[in-house]
Amino acid sequence: MEDRSEAPVAAPAHDAPGIARVVLDALRGGRRHRYAEHRWAQCELHMPRGAGPFPVVVMIHGGSWQPRFSKVVMRPLCRDLVRRGWAAWNIEYRRVGGGQGGGWPATFDDVEAAITYLAEVDAPIDLSRVVLLGHSAGGQLALWAASQLDSGAPVRPGAVIALAAVANLEFRESLTQPGGIVNALMGGAPRDLPERYAAANPLRNVPLSIPALLIHGTNDTTVSVGHSRQYAEAAGELGGEVDLVELEAGHRDHIDPRSAAWACVTERLDKLAASRVIGVRGP
Repeated sequence: MEDRSEAPVAAPAHDAPGIARVVLDALRGGRRHRYAEHRWAQCELHMPRGAGPFPVVVMIHGGSWQPRFSKVVMRPLCRDLVRRGWAAWNIEYRRVGGGQGGGWPATFDDVEAAITYLAEVDAPIDLSRVVLLGHSAGGQLALWAASQLDSGAPVRPGAVIALAAVANLEFRESLTQPGGIVNALMGGAPRDLPERYAAANPLRNVPLSIPALLIHGTNDTTVSVGHSRQYAEAAGELGGEVDLVELEAGHRDHIDPRSAAWACVTERLDKLAASRVIGVRGP
């Protein structure tokens, strides 16, 4: 269902961690895994204590697909999920610039390979209870991955959560202008590479076969809330199970575990569990 209320909803109250915990969590990596041979094919697995098996959130960081941002920005969220009884699979991928060789199709291949590799990890995780979660550019990659992983894939997510996502690679803003970020990712403009954009643009790949939750701040000046609005409208018109929640939040609030925006994410994860969409037990 799509939430199209006129006013942004208020996020639920929660017990926010202190800044010291957030800083320490950012320094704390999980167990390292490699899903391919290149330098950036790394993932971290953050695990709760106990026997498991634990449900898993696949974490895909944002940062405009550029090298100066990495999976480190998602660590505080990973640790918060661990305290709530979830395992977190924090993935890295080749980005655009810095000699990494990212962009189309390498970045997309890496994300799919990292998700698929989860099936080979020796840990008490439950592959029948997997959620994809991405922020900003990572939200674009999460929505794209959700459209690509078919019923025969070794890892089949039960839901996808996109936070302040670039949900339309052809959105009418500077991202798609000559020399812009999206052009660098895709190797050119939409008019020159229509087949690439048709494959990579989340808006072109609706509806998904799994539920999608989009959370976006109305105060976001980096990625307009219009991205999520367009996606939710298009998916909903085609019968997709999509829910859009708008908050009075900025772009980076979603990746701060102290924020009301993140509290909204964890509340919705609980609701996914309660609705048995992914069959997750409470922490």
